[in-house]
Amino acid sequence: MIRLGLVGLGKIARDQHLPAIARTDGIELVAVASPHAVADVPVYHDIEAMLASETQLDAVVLCQPPQLRFDAAMAALRAGKHVFLEKPPGVTLSEVEALIQSAGTADRTLFAAWHSREGAGVAKARAWLADRSVKAARIEWKEDVRVWHPGQHWIWEPGGFGVFDPGINALSILTAVLPEPVRVTGAVLDTPANRAAPIAARLDMATASGQPVVAEFDFLQTGPQKWNIAVDTDAGELMLREGGNRLFIDGEEVETGGEREYPALYDRFVTLVREGRSDVDIAPLRIVADAFLCGRGRTVDPFHEDG
Repeated sequence: MIRLGLVGLGKIARDQHLPAIARTDGIELVAVASPHAVADVPVYHDIEAMLASETQLDAVVLCQPPQLRFDAAMAALRAGKHVFLEKPPGVTLSEVEALIQSAGTADRTLFAAWHSREGAGVAKARAWLADRSVKAARIEWKEDVRVWHPGQHWIWEPGGFGVFDPGINALSILTAVLPEPVRVTGAVLDTPANRAAPIAARLDMATASGQPVVAEFDFLQTGPQKWNIAVDTDAGELMLREGGNRLFIDGEEVETGGEREYPALYDRFVTLVREGRSDVDIAPLRIVADAFLCGRGRTVDPFHEDG
């Protein structure tokens, strides 16, 4: 049984991690590190206090804002714990690369958990595209930050990713299902005058063979929210909707089974720990980093959460 400590008992931890942990064989939540949290297990103010007191912990899952994950992950690895990282796995590529090296040195499992890759339609989409010729791909990922991320001020601070916090989910699916890698050829990033992170973005990309890929992200979507990826191929159009949980081929829906993103992640983590392996794919984070390097920034009107 893997004895797990959870760091950062916020919305995503309560909505997704706690239920998934409870239904996963081979893992047990034994401690939480989160200021002012209330839980059915011992609660500590921070990860350092948890690691000092809970000496029998086997692993930690890090659900706090990305700006805090590197130091927490390094502390856990130094203490000999396996580490499960919420997305994105770090603020920078160099952070994640340092964690990979440290996990290898410590002989511990490091898992970068891209939950959208476990969407019900993603595996079947990857299999269908594997022997098709991709002609173009389009991402439309548009949601209302005031609805989905209320009061999460860290998302606007340096390292908070802004619209790329949800947008990286689309990129994690894209890099999982396309048969070829993609590269950024240009980007436009719209940042509010009173914020440090973009509220909207357009990325122009291309596959290794030169086929166009366009992604549009917006944090101020009103009306229907959009989490769609379309891929044009020599055998018709593939469409993933609802964040990868519904799959359509030429307009006809394909049966994919029920949604179980986070339970699938914990099943994977248990397997990795038992087999002594890590799984850290940095491709989605690399695209975001390249967008900031290649992109053209625009300052837009200040953003106020109350509208």
